[in-house]
Amino acid sequence: MKRTWWKEAVVYQVYWRSFLDTDGDGFGDLEGVIQKLDYIKELGADVIWLNPIYESPDLDNGYDIADYRSVMKKAGTMETWEKLLNEAHNRGLKFIMDLVVNHTSDQHPWFLESRSSKDNPKRDWYIWKDPAEGREPNNWRSYFSPSAWEYDSHTDQYYMHSFAVQQPDLNWENPEVREEIYSMMRFWLDKGIDGFRMDVINLLAKQKGFPDAGQPKNIDYLGNNPGIHEYLKEMNEKVLRHYDVMTVGEIPFVTPEDGLKYVGEDRHELNTLFHFQVADDMPSWDMLRYKEIQQTWYEGLHGKGWNSQFLNNHDHTRQVTRYGNDRVYRVESAKLLATMVHTLPGMPYIYQGEEIGMTGVRFETIDEYEDIAMKNKYGEETGKGRDPQEVLRELQPLSRDNSRTPMQWNTSKNAGFTSGKPWLSLNPNYKDINVENALNDPHSIFYFYKELIALRKEHDVMVYGDYQDLSEGEPYLYIYTRSLNGVTWLIMLNHSDEPHSFSLPASYTPNEDHLVLGNYSSVNGQNILQPHEARIYHL
Repeated sequence: MKRTWWKEAVVYQVYWRSFLDTDGDGFGDLEGVIQKLDYIKELGADVIWLNPIYESPDLDNGYDIADYRSVMKKAGTMETWEKLLNEAHNRGLKFIMDLVVNHTSDQHPWFLESRSSKDNPKRDWYIWKDPAEGREPNNWRSYFSPSAWEYDSHTDQYYMHSFAVQQPDLNWENPEVREEIYSMMRFWLDKGIDGFRMDVINLLAKQKGFPDAGQPKNIDYLGNNPGIHEYLKEMNEKVLRHYDVMTVGEIPFVTPEDGLKYVGEDRHELNTLFHFQVADDMPSWDMLRYKEIQQTWYEGLHGKGWNSQFLNNHDHTRQVTRYGNDRVYRVESAKLLATMVHTLPGMPYIYQGEEIGMTGVRFETIDEYEDIAMKNKYGEETGKGRDPQEVLRELQPLSRDNSRTPMQWNTSKNAGFTSGKPWLSLNPNYKDINVENALNDPHSIFYFYKELIALRKEHDVMVYGDYQDLSEGEPYLYIYTRSLNGVTWLIMLNHSDEPHSFSLPASYTPNEDHLVLGNYSSVNGQNILQPHEARIYHL
C-alpha cells in the first residue's frame, strides 16, 4: 500500500451557500469562504471540498449546471474563485471541486441544442427515446420523481433524467461528450485545483437496451452498469494521471467487492470513494450493522484500495441528530462520533458545523423547506390522498435541509451568517450552539476535533494501522485496535445513553497512563464506560 498525501489528509466540506454571506443577499458566497479560511486552518483540516459553484439556474442547489466554465453569480466571480484558491494554497490547504457530469441543467446550451430537433448535432449528447405504446420508454424511477423520463412534445420523444426533470442525463456513450467533459476537467485542473469529488460517478453508464426493472422502486439499476469502468479508466488515462490530485467518487449501490473495482490501486480509476451502506441501511443508529459494514469494507479494501469515513454531508442529516443524542449528551455524543470517524480505516470527512455539534432541524410546514427531493416526495405522497402532516413528519428526519441550515457563527442576528434574509431558515438553537461559544470553551467539540486531527498527523497508526474489532456481537460498545510497526492503539466507545461495563483480553488491558484522548474529564472506573464515552489508549 503506497503512502500518499491524500491518504493522510482530513477533508473539510464547505457547503458555501450556507457558510458565510458577505454581500447581504442571504446566500453564502466565495468571499465568505475566504474570510473563514483561517478558521478551517485552525481546526487542522488539510483539504477543502467545495460544493458546486458553476453557473446554474440553482434548482438543485448548483447540481444543475448550465455552464461548466463560469461561476454562479450567487457565489461570486471567477476572480473571487481564483483568489480563494490562492488564499487556500497560501495556507497550505488543498482544494477540490465538485465534478457533476452525469447530468446538466436543462438550461445548458448543449441541451437547448439537443432538444431543438432530432437532427441537431447535439441530439445524441443526451438520452432520447421514443414512447413505448404511448408511454414512457420504461418503468425506471428517478431519485426525485416517479419516472426517469420526461416527454418533449416538440420532438415527440422522452429524455432521461436520473434526478429532477430539469437535470437531463448526458449520453456517455457519445465520445464527443466524453472529450468535452475531459477538456472541462483540464480547464479547472490547469487552474491549480487539487482534485475532484465526483457526483454520482457510477451512474454514467446505463443498462444496455433500457429494459424494464423488476422492482422499479429499488433504483440500484441506475448505477454500476457495464461500461462504467471503461469510462473511468479512459478519464484517468486522458486526464487524471497527468496531475498530482485526489479523486473521491460518490458511488451509491456499491458493495466492497464492487467498490474495489473503482479504487483498487492496480485499476487506475479513482483514489477513494463514498459508499452509502451506512446512510442507506441505517436510518438511525444500528451498532451491529455499523460494525459489520466497517468489517466488510476493511476486508474488501485492505492493502488494495482506500476508503472514506463520514456520517453526514449536505445530503444527509447531521450526525449528532441522526446517529447520536443531540439533547442530553450532545457534546459527548458529538465527540464520540468524531473519535469513531477519525480512528477507523480511511479518510475522515468533516461537514461544516459538525465540529461544533450543529443539529438537525424540524420546520413546521413544507413551505419552510427548500429540499427539492423532499418537496417532490411530499407532493407525490399527498397526491395519493395521505394526510399532509403525517407525510411531513415522515419526511422530516432525513430531509436534506437538516444539514443545509446556515452555519452558526455567533449569537447575533442570523447567527452571524448574513445581514439579509437567509435563503434557508436558521436552526433556532444558534444562540447556544455557535463557533464563537466553541472557541471560548477549551472543552468544546471544536477543540476535541482539533486534538483528533493533530493526533492523526503525528501518529501513522491512525492512518495506516491494521484494524481489529474486539467487540463483535456487542450492541452498544465498539472496541477496536489500530496497529502498525509494533504500535497498538485501543479505541473504546460506548454508543449508548447508559453506562456499560466491558472486559478485554489481558494483553489489551489499558493503563490510565496510556490514555491519549477521552471525551470525559475523568475515567469513572477501569471497566465501565459512561454514556457516549470515547477513549483512545496507546498500549
